[in-house]
Amino acid sequence: MTALRPEQDGEAGGFEDAVRRLDDPLNDPLPGQHPSPWFRPSGAQEQDPQPEPQQEQRPAAEAKRRPEPEPEWYDPQGYAQNWYGGGREQAPEPAAPVTAQHTPEQASEPAYAPVQEEPEPEPVEPVRDDETVALRTADTRRIVETAPPTGGRAARRKAAKRGGGRHSAAVTATEQEPEAGADGKPLSRVEARAAARAAKPGAGVIASRAVGEVFISIGVLMLLFVTYQLWWSNIRANNIAGSARHSLEDDWANGKRKPGAFEPGQGFAILYIPKLDVVVPIAEGISKPQVLDKGMVGHYDKDSIPTAMPDAKKGNFAVAGHRNTHGEPFRFINRLEPGDPIVVETQDKYYVYKMASILPQTPPSNTAVLNQIPAGSGFTKPGRYITLTTCTPEFTSTYRMIVWGKMVEERPRSKGKPDALVE
Repeated sequence: MTALRPEQDGEAGGFEDAVRRLDDPLNDPLPGQHPSPWFRPSGAQEQDPQPEPQQEQRPAAEAKRRPEPEPEWYDPQGYAQNWYGGGREQAPEPAAPVTAQHTPEQASEPAYAPVQEEPEPEPVEPVRDDETVALRTADTRRIVETAPPTGGRAARRKAAKRGGGRHSAAVTATEQEPEAGADGKPLSRVEARAAARAAKPGAGVIASRAVGEVFISIGVLMLLFVTYQLWWSNIRANNIAGSARHSLEDDWANGKRKPGAFEPGQGFAILYIPKLDVVVPIAEGISKPQVLDKGMVGHYDKDSIPTAMPDAKKGNFAVAGHRNTHGEPFRFINRLEPGDPIVVETQDKYYVYKMASILPQTPPSNTAVLNQIPAGSGFTKPGRYITLTTCTPEFTSTYRMIVWGKMVEERPRSKGKPDALVE
């Protein structure tokens, strides 16, 4: 403490006035006094001291305690800042400047302006720490780690097993948002399980899905089957029939085949219908897998309904073929008109027929159309006839369509092709 100064000039109350005027820079400012120069804001400007009436002079020891100038590196605003997210602390509100009179030595001391008022910071709600069960100031650097989990004890346990600790459980629980109900509130475990069970499809829904998938599969299979029947079967049959015709012609040229009886499925002749642009081999028998489905025309042989061969002096040479699919050689025989040529080529001769009549529809059981004198053909006596049979209507096999022709020319192959094939 500063040594007390004795009374001077006999003035009463001098000791009390000296103590009242005492301004120690090492102590906090008293109410009503200006703040200490050590906590003066950097932006504050010094003001010229107001001249005051001269008072009695301080002793030399008191004058030596004058505060030293403020260092340049000091930043009171930065020092007062709360680095843990609490904002800057509010400096004590300065009081009005002291109006007490000073001595001439005090008048030479610099006067300091009051600290400027700053806006009051928003209150910071303390965060509860689960580990210490205490309150602390908000720390934004640890908000993710110390945020309380919202998933309940079960969620914390599961997260702890995955992450290996309570902190990892808390972090995982904060990252996982709990299920919310219609009112936006989190659901309990029982309510969440009930909601999950309600979200699962029932037996009726599962059955309807299964039935729908079955129908879709059946539809796809039917579409593939139709595509095969209407498109691919024709390509495949035409390739097989073309190969059989070329092979037959090669055998004739090399003399490997001889006229006579033929085995089922064996080709022995070629059928031409110039108007319909049909060129197709004729094989023995009317078996679908061996003959008809391979795009060829089948001859009614002894295993079905025996009919004559083309070289017979009298008889009915009857053949059958598909109207749709599998090469469909008889697709448009309904367009034939009387007089249109139908040619059969064998190893030795050409047999030329002229179309005579047509039966648009008849039951499959009507085999009389294959007789030596075909029923319904208009022929009345034995002769050399040809009969073409196929299914009708198109894409069905409910009935049969019959076309008849009568032989008009027999021409050896050595003499060349007949006029019907040259034109």
